[in-house]
Amino acid sequence: MSVPLLLNGKRVILDVDPDTPLLWAIRETAGLTGTKYGCGMGLCGACTVHLDGKPIRSCITPVKSVQAKSITTIEGVKGPAARAIQGAWQKIDVVQCGYCQSGQIMSAIALLEDKPAPSDDDIDEAMSGNICRCATYFRIRAAIHDAARMRKG
Repeated sequence: MSVPLLLNGKRVILDVDPDTPLLWAIRETAGLTGTKYGCGMGLCGACTVHLDGKPIRSCITPVKSVQAKSITTIEGVKGPAARAIQGAWQKIDVVQCGYCQSGQIMSAIALLEDKPAPSDDDIDEAMSGNICRCATYFRIRAAIHDAARMRKG
């Protein structure tokens, strides 16, 4: 069945069952493999994408529920918050194994777009649904603070 989506700013039609999880439509059908499979239950955050600018877990979101909405993956992020987060991630050297990082970055971008100067509590709350098996949490927090400072000027 054909499902129309607005994916990274482009209208696409994917040949998937409407009940297919968005994660698999993105990875397997659209070929955008930056979004990762972690747990399949929406608990780890590796599959985080933006739906109308808000972070969601794509592994538990059926494609049929997002047809009229804007979906952004790690491949499609742009704008000041995205540039600041990506720069800070590199500067602070956040990544260890890297598997969870696309989901971490997507959540961090959404946080900075919502709260340009987040506190430690804001960061902890916004990032609490993203698990990092390598435990780079202190570097993630430092990078988010650095990105917020970079955006201030």
